[in-house]
Amino acid sequence: METYFGDIRFAHSTLARKRLMTDLDSVIHDAEDLLRATAGDVSAKAAEIRARATVALERIKAASLVLREQTMEAAEVAARKASTVIRAHPYESIGVALGVGMVLGALFVRR
Repeated sequence: METYFGDIRFAHSTLARKRLMTDLDSVIHDAEDLLRATAGDVSAKAAEIRARATVALERIKAASLVLREQTMEAAEVAARKASTVIRAHPYESIGVALGVGMVLGALFVRR
């Protein structure tokens, strides 16, 4: 019997992407709060820093959007791949689902 795990690194990269998206959202939120808080400061240095921060914030937002789109595309590819495998092996898929359901049922009944 052959076991196929595909690219095991994909699971790690998916988790890393989710963490990165969460971190990017946090940075975006904090940067926007900081820009709002310093809006009253009229010094030239503060205006220059605010302008650079605004440009950087826009780049981060764009990168976050691209990352989300790539994640959605990867999820769609994985769903299509799973559908293909299930359609190619319907009885084996039912057997695996039944086995997993029985194991989970047995585990939950014990508790």
